[in-house]
Amino acid sequence: MKRIALTIMTAAALAAPAWAESQASVEHGKELFNSRSLGSNNKSCATCHPNGSKLQRAASYADKRLVKIVNLCIVKMLRGNPLPADSADMASIIQYLKTLAPS
Repeated sequence: MKRIALTIMTAAALAAPAWAESQASVEHGKELFNSRSLGSNNKSCATCHPNGSKLQRAASYADKRLVKIVNLCIVKMLRGNPLPADSADMASIIQYLKTLAPS
């Protein structure tokens, strides 16, 4: 019985990092926003929108609309591949963009 419990606890501990990576967060969204990894031309979202400038109004858009806008920028401006709409990366970017709404 102890062996089974130990096996389950070990499996849960090993799965925790993978589970954490798949969770969306504002912090991860900000990292992606400032990262050059989304494109192929050494630019990031922050290249055109330093500190999220000119995105305050977009922060109030519906998530579905933001997905389209984010992917349009990734494909056209960053020359990257669009993110899946249901991915943790997309959810993270949207969460970060929502923080840019004016108070």
